[in-house]
Order: sequence, then C-alpha cells, then structure tokens
Amino acid sequence: MMLLRPPGVYPPQGDSALLARALIEELSARRAPGRAEVLELGTGSGAVAVVAAGMGARVTAVDVSWLALATAWINSRLRRRRVHLRHGDLGAPVRGRRFDLVVSNPPYVPARSAGAPGHGPERAWDAGPDGRLLLDRICRQAAGLLGPGGAVLLVQSSLAAPAATLDALAAAGLRPRIVARRRQPFGPVMSARAAWFEQQGLIPRGVRDEELVVIRGARPA
Repeated sequence: MMLLRPPGVYPPQGDSALLARALIEELSARRAPGRAEVLELGTGSGAVAVVAAGMGARVTAVDVSWLALATAWINSRLRRRRVHLRHGDLGAPVRGRRFDLVVSNPPYVPARSAGAPGHGPERAWDAGPDGRLLLDRICRQAAGLLGPGGAVLLVQSSLAAPAATLDALAAAGLRPRIVARRRQPFGPVMSARAAWFEQQGLIPRGVRDEELVVIRGARPA
C-alpha cells in the first residue's frame, strides 16, 4: 500500500503487516464485517485503520500525535476510506464506548529512559527499559474497551516479553493466545541498541534478530 510517510510518523513495517493480516483474518471470520466497530490505538500513518475500513468496518483511530493524525487523515482520503480520527492518549478519547475489535502496534522497543519521549521520532518506538510502557497500559484498558465477544490484537517484539502480555490480558479477564508470528532481522534502531540489549539480558550475545508476535485477547460473549 502506497502511503504518505512523513518524518516523525511511524512508517508501516513488518509489524504493521503482521498486525494487518491478523486483522483481516479476524474480520473475515465475522458474519458481518461491515457492522464491526474497530478501534486502533496509536494509528501512526493510518495503515492498519485503512485496511480495516477497506473491509467495511466502522473504524475509529486514536493517536497522541497531531502529525500522525494528519497523516492518517490524508492516507485515508487518498484511499477513499472513512476513518474517524481522535486525538488523545490511548482509550481516553473514546471513554465509555465499546468496540468489537481493538488493534494496536504500540511502541515496544526497550530504551534506556524510563519515561516515554515527549517528542521526536523515538516517540513512535521507545517504551521504557523493558519495552512495556504502553503494552501494560493497553492490557489494563482493553477489557473496558471491548463489547461482549470482542477481541484485542496487539503486535510486539519478543524483546518486550510476550508472556507478560498473555498474563496481563488473562488478569484482565480476557482469553489470550498468540495468533501470528514472524522472525525478522534487527532494523536500524534495534541494531544500534544491540549491545545494550545484550547487557540487559534481553538477547543472547550475538543475536541480531527478533520474533514479532500478534497476541489476541478475547472477551467472553
């Protein structure tokens, strides 16, 4: 998919593609994809939201970055897809609403800084020393954003402890499982931090690839 990808907005990559495929499978399994209410948390360029809208779903996309929202708006218009855009932090802009499907490709790259960057391109991937700064928050919010029988789809790296995501979703009352996997070499950001990852015990010495996983958490009907 050809999309506008300005500097400072996370461009669609392998994790975006893995999440989009899981989204397509999820919506295809539903009897009426066109009636599905989909929420994307951290839409970035809007790539995944556009895929959902292309399947007929009613899509709401949230991002804390105004530049990302502007990019998603342009990309949805270029593809002639309708996406409702909301500015804010994770589920705050849609508080009180319930969705059939919540999807997210949040920042998950372990970083030296304990807090989230306030600006700059690192804002799209830095997620604290364990990579879970946003993942844990989404896991806590997910159940409250889902209607009965709804599901959340999260994509993340093996460096950010998928087992912790499974446990957190289960603790929130959802039924979690891994539904997609992909192994890929480190990109520029991960490669630049590889020595630090080794020091932190996040990867064995000499390893320069990661496994991406999509984790599904289902709310009982």
